[in-house]
Amino acid sequence: MTLLTHPNPDLTVGPDRHPRWNSAPHRRHGFHNLQTIARYAQSFRAGAVLDLRLAADISIPQREDLRRLTSLPWFSAMAVTEGNRLLYEAYAPDFGPDRPHSIMSISKMASNLVIGRLWEDGKIGLDQTMGEILPWIGPGYHTARVQDVLNMNVLNAYDEDYHNPDTTAFLHEAAMGMRLPDGAEPSNRDFLAGIGLAPGATDTVNPTGSCLYKSANTDVLMLAAEARGERPLRLWLADMADAAGFEGALHVGTDRLGMPVLSGGICLTARDLCRYGALFARSGKGIDGRPFGSAEFLAMTRKGGVPMPAPREHLRYSNQTNTDGVWLGHGGYGGQYLVANPETGRVACFLSVLQDADGYDSSYYPPIIAMLADLCRG
Repeated sequence: MTLLTHPNPDLTVGPDRHPRWNSAPHRRHGFHNLQTIARYAQSFRAGAVLDLRLAADISIPQREDLRRLTSLPWFSAMAVTEGNRLLYEAYAPDFGPDRPHSIMSISKMASNLVIGRLWEDGKIGLDQTMGEILPWIGPGYHTARVQDVLNMNVLNAYDEDYHNPDTTAFLHEAAMGMRLPDGAEPSNRDFLAGIGLAPGATDTVNPTGSCLYKSANTDVLMLAAEARGERPLRLWLADMADAAGFEGALHVGTDRLGMPVLSGGICLTARDLCRYGALFARSGKGIDGRPFGSAEFLAMTRKGGVPMPAPREHLRYSNQTNTDGVWLGHGGYGGQYLVANPETGRVACFLSVLQDADGYDSSYYPPIIAMLADLCRG
């Protein structure tokens, strides 16, 4: 007897060159359920939960920019916290406080904490090349310094143009369990090892004067962290769940071999996203006061970096974060942003899902960033 089968519809690439979960009609459902749509995932729960108790700041919902942005049809959730205080939260009718949401590239901020800890412990050097740490890595990263990979300051053949459905960043999804491959399924490591030099380039030096955003950088850094930290990345995530005091589960997508995808695989509730941001507001300290990241590395992060391209030219990309010299944050493909201010202890997040053809509009983010940064000034 021959059994009938059909390709997984959520992960099949359609005529728009996107898997169904990331096609415009289905993207909102996809971002609200990616932890169960991805082929492979891990989850972690904290042993102790950071209390968040409602202590509303009544000035927040009176803001005109907040009213406008939370009324958009793409809005999912927003929250603002300070220490144990939940100053504000709001949710779309089809979402809620107990629902995980894909945070896409906000996931990258976790790599700052991991690399910062390894740097402070003397296990990884910022001037080391990736080839020294990962001898098997291909020419796209072999001569690149750790610091340049952290700062998105590397030129290679990996491109991330969300308006091109065949951009490398989307093709990378086949190695992340986010779409079905055309042929044999690569591991994330094998995919990253195959990245070459940019056409016509002889090295990885960035000649542009601004950062060159490449999600592959984060996953290469995490392979380096596993090599030099001599422990699996999943143990870092288990420790991070405890350090943040998540109430719900930290969900993260993985490749088939179980490597967590920190370039964009984490899903969290809005409250837990603020708990994640609070690790940065506390300069890397966990809820028990012990360091998870590195306070010194985070101070360097706020001072350093490479200018970001317009329309975020007032920010710098530094050690897997965005910064203006005061706050630390990051955006996510599809419409998310997180800001954490170490000077005030405030954290603010905004979750949404753009439903245009590409899932990305660079002009969408600046008003969100400005609002969150202002809220976090206190």
